[in-house]
Amino acid sequence: MSLPPEKASELKQLIHQQLSKMDVHGRIREILAETIREELAPDQQHLSTEDLIKALRRRGIIDDVMKELNFVTENVDQELPSSPKQPVGFDKQSTLKKTNIDPTRRYLYLQVLGGKAFLEHLQEPEPLPGQVCSTFTLCLHYRNQRFRSKPVPCACEPDFHDGFLLEVHRESLGDGTRMADSTTMLSISDPIHMVLIKTDIFGETTLVASYFLEWRSVLGSENGVTSLTVELMGVGTESKVSVGILNIKLEMYPPLNQTLSQEVVNTQLALERQKTAEKERLFLVYAKQWWREYLQIRPSHNSRLVKIFAQDENGINRPVCSYIKPLRAGRLLDTPRQAARFVNVLGYERAPVIGGGGKQEQWCTLLAFLCRNKGDCEDHANLLCSLLLGYGLEAFVCVGTKAKAVPHAWVMTCGTDGTITFWESLTGHRYIHKPINPDEPPLAEQAKPLYPYRTIGCVFNHQMFLGNCQPSDAVETCIFDLNDESKWKPMSEEAIKSVCAPGATTSLPPFPPLCASTIDASVTSNEIEMQLRLLVSEHRKDLGLTTVWEDQLSYLLSPALASYEFERTTSISAGNEEFQDAIRRAVPDGHTFKGFPIHFVYRNARRAFATCLRSPFCEEIICCRGDQVRLAVRVRVFTYPESACAVWIMFACKYRSVL
Repeated sequence: MSLPPEKASELKQLIHQQLSKMDVHGRIREILAETIREELAPDQQHLSTEDLIKALRRRGIIDDVMKELNFVTENVDQELPSSPKQPVGFDKQSTLKKTNIDPTRRYLYLQVLGGKAFLEHLQEPEPLPGQVCSTFTLCLHYRNQRFRSKPVPCACEPDFHDGFLLEVHRESLGDGTRMADSTTMLSISDPIHMVLIKTDIFGETTLVASYFLEWRSVLGSENGVTSLTVELMGVGTESKVSVGILNIKLEMYPPLNQTLSQEVVNTQLALERQKTAEKERLFLVYAKQWWREYLQIRPSHNSRLVKIFAQDENGINRPVCSYIKPLRAGRLLDTPRQAARFVNVLGYERAPVIGGGGKQEQWCTLLAFLCRNKGDCEDHANLLCSLLLGYGLEAFVCVGTKAKAVPHAWVMTCGTDGTITFWESLTGHRYIHKPINPDEPPLAEQAKPLYPYRTIGCVFNHQMFLGNCQPSDAVETCIFDLNDESKWKPMSEEAIKSVCAPGATTSLPPFPPLCASTIDASVTSNEIEMQLRLLVSEHRKDLGLTTVWEDQLSYLLSPALASYEFERTTSISAGNEEFQDAIRRAVPDGHTFKGFPIHFVYRNARRAFATCLRSPFCEEIICCRGDQVRLAVRVRVFTYPESACAVWIMFACKYRSVL
């Protein structure tokens, strides 16, 4: 192992300082004089170096020096990798923080250097140290890589100072292992999707902005470094209103050997925009023609919910098929039913609308939906359909209505044996569809449908779009033979592919991968449980009641909560017999046991407690009066990808019956 000259001199200097500090030279002189007196015979004129080192070693001087210098070989091995393949740390003029990188790959270093003109927060007071305040978080996605900034307090000029290291590479054409050059990178049209989320003091999230950053301008910049000012626009009805400005710096690493001219970069971007616009124009012409033909089949089709285009959070109309893509969850989700449970525990929230009127329609891109951790029924249905397609099922999103003609979206899978299954993405429930024959005699027994759906206008996935052209659009009489063109009018798969296939147009938002949960289930369960115990004790104190907790009874509630979650995930009930037997043993003769389980998809203990008190059954347990009253509460948090979680709470009490 060789060191550069400057490092070697620095190391010598440090050793010299340490030796001076220990006065090693003085101690060596003393030992030398002593050795000469004791060991040097009159006929000998000098001592050898070996004799002196032996004397120093015997008196422990060398050991003392080595101990003080404190060489630790493990750290040296870690700091100096033996192979260039290992990730190495680098410090580039303190611009790039020390991080793990592969020197054989090309990286784009994106820095967010503060924000300004977030005028909605102009009057926001400066948060006091330790005070809980609303925060902004910036989420990024680029080519299967996801990043999240540190939360910063909401302000007119939010103090964003984060750097993100994005790997730029091609997966195809055998170029995966080669470092990308300027020309190769110019052909990578994926934008950097940036989503700004606001989290209030109660933990509620709001989507503030969604922006697609075109990063390739850096390829034509001098030294591969450029600074940009990005204006973020609002979402939904406010998509034409500016919400703030971010200062961004882009830098290529390693620096480019050869930068492209700005003219070449601009020409490439203009060509891509032109090509995309032409494909979208041709699809719009085709869609209009298809709709005219659909209306000619039956004039009443005009009132059916046949949705070909939908607006995203930026107010851009996109074909509905572009919101779906087969999505693999890796090792984060094991089964289609577990995927349905994951989608179900993501929060439900209708798109916000200012003032009265009907429902504000807003379908979200997947990144915006996942980062906000909640969305409308269409967002849930699109995600569930994508996951089911990833599991190899033939899945479609259905657009129609439920009771009271409320527009709704759900998912349908077609089995190889012809079985049609509806999946409700908001609840995780599954229903087998058995069509009712309207031509049957009135007295013939017909199965009553259990699903809540009333009408269906169209079904679609990433490759197909079919409009319902049966005489009635009622779900209960609908025949789901999608190959029968007399019942379902298909769109051209080629036309759909031209605008919805991956890479077909540069305007398609890329699909991000799912992220593992960052929540520690055990720690979170304990925290919520302790908070609930405190809230119950305070509530009972206000009523003039004492509270005695029984830890053993609380522990016995765990199997029930695990069983409830298992049933939600698999539709199979298990473990109830053991739970009931344990409770019977724990409750003495002459005592009464009451239990109340409840389920939430958020982790706010105070909000959960307020909801529980609205239930007369739960209030009866929490406010229980009687002889030898013992209370118990158990919380079990089940974590899912994207830090979504199912929170099960069970309140219980046992008391001596005196009636």
